Amino acid sequence: MKLFYSTRVARMFSMRKIAVINLKGGVGKTTTSINIGVGLSNNKRRVLLIDMDPQANLTEALFLRNDKTIYDLLINKVHPSEVILRVNDFLDAITSDKRLSNGELIMAGMPSRETILRRAMEPVFNYDYVIIDCPPSNGLLNYNALLYADEAFVPVSTDYLGIVGLRRIVEILDEINELFDHKIKISNVIPTMFDRRNKICNESLNEIKRGFNGEVVEPIRVNSKLKEMPRSGLSIFDYAKRSRGADDYSKLVNHLLNKEEYY
Repeated sequence: MKLFYSTRVARMFSMRKIAVINLKGGVGKTTTSINIGVGLSNNKRRVLLIDMDPQANLTEALFLRNDKTIYDLLINKVHPSEVILRVNDFLDAITSDKRLSNGELIMAGMPSRETILRRAMEPVFNYDYVIIDCPPSNGLLNYNALLYADEAFVPVSTDYLGIVGLRRIVEILDEINELFDHKIKISNVIPTMFDRRNKICNESLNEIKRGFNGEVVEPIRVNSKLKEMPRSGLSIFDYAKRSRGADDYSKLVNHLLNKEEYY
């Protein structure tokens, strides 16, 4: 039987529910979700990863397999304990599959369609972090993720289009908070694909910092090992622990750990 809760004593801070989101594809969203989740679990934090993307990139990148997926939770209304997969002692996951593409159409005809995930996840409470890898589209799946989550982490590529995408996320969060009386906030902007030798990357990073003073973390540098990682079924810490990618994501994980007292 799969367990969906931890038997150890809950930590002093509340369960953080985080949507990793950007409507622009190819910005390192799934890579960020995986490496934050694994990095935190390596530090003995109880983490649940949720793959909300019909492309199932997180599921495929970690070589995860489960008979029941996020589709069954949202559409077939199975209990969370039936869809949560134990990955290791501190890391669990809810996988995705191609059925989720049709699932969004089915959800459109369901009552309170924007809060299906929030209601389905009510029995799940004893994690330190729930991290949702969101799809790169503005639809019901993202609405469900954002209305369940309390925070948004936004990976943003350090180029002009990345900044445009970041502004759009801000608009969407403002709309959701106003329409649904919600309070989700952007707590971390994560610059990705950064090359300090590139003028555009530096200009974009400076503009991101000007617009989000205090929320912008150290950039994730361009690194071939991060591109190779999904073929291995491993996080960057297990695939190439001495790489720049591992170093950058280690700094990001340490940043989150150091900020825990504020949550």
